[in-house]
Amino acid sequence: MRYNRCEELQVVWVNEMKDYHINIFYSEEDEGYIADIPDLKFCSAFGDTPEEALREVQIAKTAWLEAARAEGKPIPLPRYRPVIYQVAS
Repeated sequence: MRYNRCEELQVVWVNEMKDYHINIFYSEEDEGYIADIPDLKFCSAFGDTPEEALREVQIAKTAWLEAARAEGKPIPLPRYRPVIYQVAS
């Protein structure tokens, strides 16, 4: 998968658990936007627009959290922060 890093957006979504970081970027190979939540392993989604990818990853996040709870697996605390935010703090 090739990513166009110039198109990358950084989004913090506050919902069920606070401050999970969401990356949204354009994939030339997939010809659409990918959204992922680094703190939730393998939690990602696709959309034709950044907004659609964000909506879809929110659905994926809910499903991820529900599945983890149902299996009795630990839910990670929000920890991921892009390097730019780590340097600034």
